[in-house]
Amino acid sequence: MAVKYTKHFLDKLENLFASSEYMLRYEKGNFKSGYCVLKETKIVIINKYFPLEGKINALIDILAELNFNPQDFSDKANHDFLRELQQTTLKF
Repeated sequence: MAVKYTKHFLDKLENLFASSEYMLRYEKGNFKSGYCVLKETKIVIINKYFPLEGKINALIDILAELNFNPQDFSDKANHDFLRELQQTTLKF
């Protein structure tokens, strides 16, 4: 699957987090990587001043780090989308 840097693609990534147990927030902050994952409280914070491409890349990095299981998502669209993302390797 090719990563598309569009608002629609960002919305699909945000829907994955909305369907998971993690809360996604956009805040200002001085994050070295552009995001912060608070695993104990299950909160993901993305730098709100990131451009669209940066937000998408950060969310994909976080998805890989958190290792979500597609079986945990009841919505078939989220299930399929996450499976496709997990099979994608980004090359920078």
